[in-house]
Formats: sequence, C-alpha cells, structure tokens
Amino acid sequence: MRAIVHEGKEGLEGLKVKEMSERQISDNEVKVKVHTAGMNRRDLAVVTKRHKADDPALIPGSDASGVVETIGKSVTKFQPGDEVIVNPGLGWQKNSDAPPEGFEIVGLPDHGTFAEYYTCTEDHLERKPEHLSFEEAGVLPLAALTAYRALFTRGNLEAGHTVMLPGIGSGVLTFCLKFAKAIGARVIVTSRSESKQKEALSLGADVAISTEENWQEALASEQVDLLIETIGNATFNKSLDIVRKGGTIVTFGSTTEDEVTINIRQFFYGQYNLLGSTMGSAEELREMLRFISEHKIKPQLDKVFPMEEYKEAFEYIQDSKNFGKIAFRVC
Repeated sequence: MRAIVHEGKEGLEGLKVKEMSERQISDNEVKVKVHTAGMNRRDLAVVTKRHKADDPALIPGSDASGVVETIGKSVTKFQPGDEVIVNPGLGWQKNSDAPPEGFEIVGLPDHGTFAEYYTCTEDHLERKPEHLSFEEAGVLPLAALTAYRALFTRGNLEAGHTVMLPGIGSGVLTFCLKFAKAIGARVIVTSRSESKQKEALSLGADVAISTEENWQEALASEQVDLLIETIGNATFNKSLDIVRKGGTIVTFGSTTEDEVTINIRQFFYGQYNLLGSTMGSAEELREMLRFISEHKIKPQLDKVFPMEEYKEAFEYIQDSKNFGKIAFRVC
C-alpha cells in the first residue's frame, strides 16, 4: 500500500511516499480503506523529533475517515462498507480525570493513518457522522475531541460565559470557537494575522484583537471566565492577567517555549484555576460526536493535499498558514 513514511533522515527531509506492506488482520480487528487522513501539529512534532538515521520506517498520522473493507471473525460492531472514523487515542476507553497508564496516540510509536489502509481493533473506530463528508470527518477526531474536553470536561464552559482563544487559527481552536458559540457562550479571539481575525469574526467570534497588543487595554470591560492557552511562554502571563479573578485557564499545548514563570502570589490571591488537558477518552469522543451531530457542526477545513504533496503540507502547518484543519486525500 502507498503511504507517507518517515525514515532515514531528520525532520521533513526524512519524509517520502513509498510502498509499505499490509499486515494480516487479527480476529478482533478491522481494516479500513482510508479516504481522508487529517493532519495535526503533532505529526510535525513526530517527524521533527525522530533524530536517528536507523529509526525504522514510520507512517505518521492520527486522524482518518474511510470505509470498512475487511473485518476479523470476532468483530460485531462493523460490517464491510460501513463509513467510519478513527479514534486517535489508544488505551483510554472510559472517562477519567487523566489518561490511564499506557495511553498512546495513533501515529507513534506504531504506524498511523497516512496510508491507503489502516488496521485497528473495532473499539478504536466510530461511525462517521452522517452530516459530514469524508474530508470533513477525516480531520475531526483529534482536534475536536481535544477542544471538547478542554472546553466542557475541564473548563466547564456554559451558556453566557466568556471564553478567550489566543492564537486562533489552529484546528483545535476553530473547534473551540464553533463549540462555544453552539452553546451560547461569548468568544474572544486573538491573532497576529488580521485575515485570521476577520475569518474568526465571520465564524461567530464576538471580539477579535491582535495577539501582540495590550489585552487589558483592548478588553477593558470584558470579564473572561475561561481562557484556552495553547501558545505557552509568549502569552501565558498575558493570559493570566486577562482572566477574571476566580477564572480558569485550560492548557493543552505550547507553540512557543514550554517553561513559564508566574507570580505565584498574584496567582493565589486571584484564586485562579490552572488545568491541564489532553485529547480525551473514547466515551468523550462519542459525546463529542453526538454534540456535533445535534448542532450540525462541521470542521473548518482549510486545505486538502494529495499525498504526493506531503512536503508542502508539512511546511504549510509548520508555518501556521492554516485557518482550521488540513488533510491528505488518500483515495
């Protein structure tokens, strides 16, 4: 089968499209013919962190939509021809405060979804939402699940609350914007890009400002209940300064430096809540799928690349050119 593979060289130089062997499915597994494989910043991190020239060939990718082609003899949940999406989380079935020991994400250390076929156990697939195309469904799971857990499980966002999304443009934050508006929350976004600010406003954001300006001056009358922090050191203290006393910051990413320094006295006197989040359980994935089906929410799909343009796709997300999700068209 054709696949996007990383091997032999560091970073993007190690990427290529090549033929890879298909493995036999076991009794409880399902073989999916991939239609669309969604791309995430995690895929960029995976290939840039593999430094050894003798690392075995790896197929990256955590998201996919497709059609069931073959099932093992003990599979009961699916039949050939069923339209499905891949759950990018491995080993986190039930809702819990944190991922269980051994939790992994599809695409490392084992092969991922950037290939003509993907094989997994039946409990790591879900039915494709009927209102979504294969392209839309293929970019959904990882980013939408991450957004859902951050907003609702961890952030306890409710109608009437104000949520702030610094650095709008990523797949996760565009889902956060759409999810928050669906329940009647007020949404503030920031971006260094005026075009991304305008795109966010067109999707329903109530306020859009520059990431680089003084947020307190720009939002003098705003009370931010929840802030989703994904940038890291470059904005963390600005985020802390803008959240109301007793408010909450949920963080699940860091596109700048990981380490931050805060004034701990300011923090505890302000009674702030700082919560970490990552991905979500299979139960939360199904909750999210019901949520988007009820509200008819669709991903913000920026661009779909053919597999042969793998380098352009990785550079596109590396340079943060996307507003929303990008994907590979596999078939």
